[in-house]
Amino acid sequence: MSQSTLRFRIAPGGSLNGTARVPGDKSISHRSIMLGAIAEGTTRVTGFLQAEDCLATMNAFRAMGVGIEGPEEGRVTVHGVGLRGLKAPSEPLYLGNSGTSMRLLSGLLAGQAFDTVLTGDASLTRRPMRRVTEPLRRMGARIDTSPDGTAPLRIYGNAMLRGIHYDMPVASAQVKSCLLLAGLYAEGETSVTEPAPTRDHSERMLAGFGYPVRRQGSRIAVRSGGLLTGCDIDVPSDISSAAFFLVGASIAPGADITLRHVGMNPTRTGVIDILRLMGADIELLNLHEVGGEPVADLRVRSAPLRGAAIPEEFVPLAIDEFPALFIAAACAEGETRLSGAEELRVKESDRIQVMADGLQVLGVDARPTPDGMVIQPGPMSGGEIESHGDHRIAMSFAIAALRARGSIEVRDCANVNTSFPGFVTLAASLGLGIEALED
Repeated sequence: MSQSTLRFRIAPGGSLNGTARVPGDKSISHRSIMLGAIAEGTTRVTGFLQAEDCLATMNAFRAMGVGIEGPEEGRVTVHGVGLRGLKAPSEPLYLGNSGTSMRLLSGLLAGQAFDTVLTGDASLTRRPMRRVTEPLRRMGARIDTSPDGTAPLRIYGNAMLRGIHYDMPVASAQVKSCLLLAGLYAEGETSVTEPAPTRDHSERMLAGFGYPVRRQGSRIAVRSGGLLTGCDIDVPSDISSAAFFLVGASIAPGADITLRHVGMNPTRTGVIDILRLMGADIELLNLHEVGGEPVADLRVRSAPLRGAAIPEEFVPLAIDEFPALFIAAACAEGETRLSGAEELRVKESDRIQVMADGLQVLGVDARPTPDGMVIQPGPMSGGEIESHGDHRIAMSFAIAALRARGSIEVRDCANVNTSFPGFVTLAASLGLGIEALED
C-alpha cells in the first residue's frame, strides 16, 4: 500500500479485553544489529522488531558487508565483522523514516575509513541533525549536511576522532548513543553528561557485549581500544507500542487486558508513572530480568482518570508516548497540563500541533503551547484526522475511538509499519472496531 492511501476507520465505543504481546522494542532491536555488526563473533537475537525502521538499520549493515540471517519470526543472526571490519557501501544508505538509524549511524560511521551518505524519506530529511553533527565535528568528524542542518548527511572517512566531554543541552538518548558509538573510535575518553535521564539501552547493551562503560551520576563515558564480543539478545516487547493499549484499556469501560513480556527499563516507564498519577489501574506481574533488561506482564483495567500537571522530570522518560497520553488526558476529569516537552515538535511530525489539531476536530479543548499542551477534557465526537504520516499519531487517534461518539477516520497511516506491524490485527483481536482501508 502506498504511503498516502492507507487509512484507518474505527467504530466508536467498545472495550478491550484479553491477553496480547506487542512487538519487540524498537530501540533495542536497532542497537542489537548495530553492536552485533561491529562485534567479534556471532550475535543471536530473538524478539526482533520486524518493522520498517529496524529493517532499514539491518539493510544498511548488509550494504556494508555484514552477514545477517533473518528476520524470521523475530529471530536474527548477525555475523560480526569487528570494529574495523565494515566495508564502504556502493550507494547512499537509505534509512526510510528512522531517526534512530540516522543519528546513531552518524556516530558509528564517523570513525570509519570510508565515506558514506545517509539519507531517508521526506519526513526524515526534515528532522534536525545538527544536534549530532555539531558535537561529532568537535570530535574531529568531517560531516556535511544540507544548509538547514538536515539530511542527507555526507560522512567522510579517515577522520582522526578524539574524545571530548559533551554537556548535552537537551536530554536525548539518540545524541548520547551517537557520541558513545563515535567514542569507540576516538582517541582517549569520550563522555556525555545528560541534563535528565534518558533511555540507557546503549550503555546496557555495550556492557552486555563486554565493552566497558563508566557511569558516574549523569555522566557516561567510554574509551576506545575495547572489544565487543557477540552474545545472545532477547528483545522485550516495546513499552512505546504497549502505551496505546495501556491508554485504551484505561479509558474504555469494562476493559481488562494483560500485555506480556513488556520492557520495564526504568528510563522508559514514564508512561506508567504518568498514567498512575492520573489514576490508572496498572499492575506489574511476573517482573524479572532478561539480558540485563527488566521485563514484566502488565495488567490494565478500566479506571476513572483525572487530569494532572505532568512533572517535567517524567517528560524524557515518556517522550514517545505523549500522543497516546494526550488521548488519556482528553478522557480524564479535569485539566491536564504538559510543559518542558519542546522535543515533541521535531519528531516525525510536530506532535504538539498535530495532536492539538486532531483533538480539536473531535471537539476537545486542546491548546498547544511552545513546549507542551493544555487539555480541558470533554466528550469526543467522531471525525477525520490527518496523521501527517506519523505512526504514533495514527495509533493514538485509533485508540481515541473507544470513547468517541462517532466513527473516527485517520488518514495517511502506512508509516504505522515503521514501529508496529500488525497493529490493526492485534487491536481488533482485543476488541477495537478498526479496519485498514486503501483508497
